[in-house]
Amino acid sequence: MSNNFIFLAEGFEETEAITVVDLLRRASIDVVTVSITGFTMVTGSHAIQILADALFEEIDFSHAELLILPGGMPGSAHLAEHKGLNDLLQLHNKKNKNIAAICAAPTVLGKLNILQNREAICYPGFEKDLIAANISGKTLIQDSNIITAKGPAYAVDFGLYLVQLIKGSAKAKEVADHFLYIL
Repeated sequence: MSNNFIFLAEGFEETEAITVVDLLRRASIDVVTVSITGFTMVTGSHAIQILADALFEEIDFSHAELLILPGGMPGSAHLAEHKGLNDLLQLHNKKNKNIAAICAAPTVLGKLNILQNREAICYPGFEKDLIAANISGKTLIQDSNIITAKGPAYAVDFGLYLVQLIKGSAKAKEVADHFLYIL
């Protein structure tokens, strides 16, 4: 059973979802792709279809350690509309467990008041929805249990950071080296 979940909504940013899943799995980290749509086939913002591993309703999240939100539009808006996911994110945050969001997806956390007084970043133009956050000038930032990244160009950095978070810097470097990526 996995403790790591990445959530897919119609219109998700493919680069951010697929790259992160790929890097985690290269590091032998089990991650489950979860559709919030009610269907296992989910279409990204650039018409790439992904077959999710499971539906939101099928998962017991009681042992979840890391929740990951890829960005994209309208994917991020759909994530923000999903009551079950919102409840899960708030509970996860209360337990001080890791939540990672990239691109427009940090706005989901902002709208839930999870980013209050925390440093965060998002895709340019969405900062107004990072309610009460301290907007970072960095491309990737962790503040307490919340990890945010700027956008698709930083998907590899984001994914490798999550590898480092779960399995340490040596494993992240190993994956980066095999990926021909300089950390």
